[in-house]
Amino acid sequence: MVRSESDSRPSEARSRLLKTASQVFYAEGIHAIGVDRIVKEAQVTRATFYRHFPSKENLVVAYLNEADRALRGRAEAAVAAGLPAADTLRTLGASIAQDIRSPGFRGCAFLNAVAEYPDPQHPVHLAVLAHRQWLLDTVTELLATIREQPAERAARHFVMMRDGAMAAGCLFDPVLVCETFLHGVDGLLRAHAAHAQAEPTDI
Repeated sequence: MVRSESDSRPSEARSRLLKTASQVFYAEGIHAIGVDRIVKEAQVTRATFYRHFPSKENLVVAYLNEADRALRGRAEAAVAAGLPAADTLRTLGASIAQDIRSPGFRGCAFLNAVAEYPDPQHPVHLAVLAHRQWLLDTVTELLATIREQPAERAARHFVMMRDGAMAAGCLFDPVLVCETFLHGVDGLLRAHAAHAQAEPTDI
């Protein structure tokens, strides 16, 4: 019984550390937050922190991986609903718009992080690139079921619209930003579907 209790404490402490880090990293930036602040707000000791995360860098990667898992889960749920690909992409777009309209929105956690870690070989930068590649691949696969070519180009267009909406959403009226983004997504999907019927050479 004693062993079970001691084994559970580190898991709870790790969850508190990750939850605290996720909140403050997103709200205030990564470099602006030190380990002492996270330890204090998570109500753990420094020894506990370093038992779970050998460095702040490890915690930052864990924070991004947690955000990645959440977004993948939402995308997988949209795909699992069995809707046509275009409607699945509209669902993903609506999910992005919901994030932009949420209280405390400060842009894309991944783009914010990569701005602080420009070294392309840094683990944080690599974690961001892995997430971005997943997003592009997911959108490309969905678009390819409508029309194989030029699905990747259309997917890049979708991702760039998403990035623009994420950047604008914390600067301007999020309602108008989301309206513009969703209108763009719908237009992209209609154009892609029309090309699937007409088979022109460009999108």
